[in-house]
Amino acid sequence: MYRVLSAASTIVIVAASLLLFSGTAYAHERRTIGPYQFVVGWLNEPAYVGQLNSLDLRITDTRSNQPVSGLEKTLTADVTAGGLAPFTLTVSARFGTAGAYNGWVMPTVIGTYSFHIKGKVESLDVDERFTSGPGTFGDILNTAELQYPAKVPVADDLGKQLAAAKDDASQARGLAVAGFAVALIGSVLAMVAYRGTRRRT
Repeated sequence: MYRVLSAASTIVIVAASLLLFSGTAYAHERRTIGPYQFVVGWLNEPAYVGQLNSLDLRITDTRSNQPVSGLEKTLTADVTAGGLAPFTLTVSARFGTAGAYNGWVMPTVIGTYSFHIKGKVESLDVDERFTSGPGTFGDILNTAELQYPAKVPVADDLGKQLAAAKDDASQARGLAVAGFAVALIGSVLAMVAYRGTRRRT
């Protein structure tokens, strides 16, 4: 009896763990478009800045509950972040998984990202945008709190540091020009005063 209860409790724990981790790993948006279900998110979640990642796109025909293959030939996708120009992704079929597609990218800024998917699914025209956030899929996160033993700046941080350095350099150049102008004016006034003194003498 003890062995039976022990085995049963082990099965329950394993099943609960699988449900817990599967819920965390698949934080994707599910959207029904016509007779098809689209599942969209990051391939690797949580998704971090500076780490190679991919669009995770899976499409199922709800009428037959079967994955839809061959859409790498009829769909296009791009990704945008922070109001920047879109980056075109190469949509490719995922090896060994019917109806699943990748689009590889390395996010270099933290925050909200949007996938824009266009084209055809069989005879259906598709033009849909999927945006990260609560209830959909994860934003791109900073890696600073995970770094050990040294903190290494990522592209986003380096860009901010470079922009700050450029601002400081511009301010320094402005002050130098202003100082030169003041010195030049002072020299001219001194020369005028000197000539006036010579004439009076």
